[in-house]
Amino acid sequence: MHLTADDFEDPKRLQGTSQSTDRDTEPILLEEPQGGIPPVIDTEAQLQHVADKLRQGTGAVAVDTERASGYRYGQRAFLIQLKREGDTIWLIDAESLDNLDPIQDALSGVEWILHAAIQDLPSLRQAGLWPDRLFDTELAGRLLGYQRVSLSALLEHKLNVSLAKEHSAADWSVRPLTEDMRNYAALDVELLHELRAAMQQELADEHKLEIAYEEFHSLLNRPLKPPRKDPWRKTSGIHEVTDRSTLAIVKSLWTTREKLAKSRDLPPAKLLNDRSLVAAAKAQPRTVPQLMKIPRMRRKAASRDARRWLQAIQDGIKMANDPDKLPPMRASSQSPPAVKAWREKEPLAARRLQTCRARLSRIAQEQSIPLENLLLPETLREICWRPPEPITPESVERRLKDLGARPWQIQAASAVITVALLDPDPLEK
Repeated sequence: MHLTADDFEDPKRLQGTSQSTDRDTEPILLEEPQGGIPPVIDTEAQLQHVADKLRQGTGAVAVDTERASGYRYGQRAFLIQLKREGDTIWLIDAESLDNLDPIQDALSGVEWILHAAIQDLPSLRQAGLWPDRLFDTELAGRLLGYQRVSLSALLEHKLNVSLAKEHSAADWSVRPLTEDMRNYAALDVELLHELRAAMQQELADEHKLEIAYEEFHSLLNRPLKPPRKDPWRKTSGIHEVTDRSTLAIVKSLWTTREKLAKSRDLPPAKLLNDRSLVAAAKAQPRTVPQLMKIPRMRRKAASRDARRWLQAIQDGIKMANDPDKLPPMRASSQSPPAVKAWREKEPLAARRLQTCRARLSRIAQEQSIPLENLLLPETLREICWRPPEPITPESVERRLKDLGARPWQIQAASAVITVALLDPDPLEK
């Protein structure tokens, strides 16, 4: 069965008839939004009109973004989709407008419904938009213990609806957007209100609604991460580099690629992928012909900027000859080392982590919550590597709070962690 706009005379029709999770019927295919496929808003006058309509609306607002990370530099939103309850869907061309302040003002105090907010919030912040309150349908699904938490999976499970989705990997920076692309984008927010209502009810039935809102609140209030120190160290294949001189060349090539990618508004890998970068650093060619003999450098995109890459290699060699600029083999870090090294470096910490994981896993299973949602892996590693001194129930609670654990997580995990830190099990062979 297929649905189109004509099948939705009553906006609540679908919500009222599709809440059961035990179905033998095939999901209903929703091919386009109730109000039809919306146009793109790309002028200041249109934006103000949208802001006025949103301000007059009621209830929460469904929000989604479309990025073009495989085609453009960075993670900015090229399209922002908005829908308030009972209203039409608005597609905002964020790139063509000076700012989105009218939208931010119109939605002050309104709860925003997103799916996988952790992916959309950074691009929304970059566009000048930020919710005061949040409901994340994907995170709600995780807290309810669902194995599949994609939007399509949750819509099928909760509303018995599937969406006509065909443009997930499209280049959303192109203009004009095709009708199919606009339809795809609009469908992402068409049923978020109904999905939120169904999931709110299930969270309440499972006594997890308060927990869910603690998690949503934490997403909005977590501190901004500082820029990564030495981001070039994340280059894929860098583990193959075994000397500091070659490492300096990797750094020089990575920095050149980043500047060039930003200036051309392209993903860095489109210019030179990581494996090619490492191969060039290890070969250390002195001429363009030598550079182009490297198998991984024979791609057209890499050859186009061959002289730039050669200059970056030469700059890296100069860096390697200056002891003050030569990068260390390992970046300094206050974070615990990789877990696989704990047994040898700090066996007691390895025992603590093994014991905590096993016991917290049982609690997570009892509550039908993934372990990583019961307590973030980095939080657990940190407290096992550097436990408070002395180890007491109170000190463990304080340490967990300082590490960003929410009240419900502390209540669920602190006693177990305290006992595990004080008396960890022997390491398993």
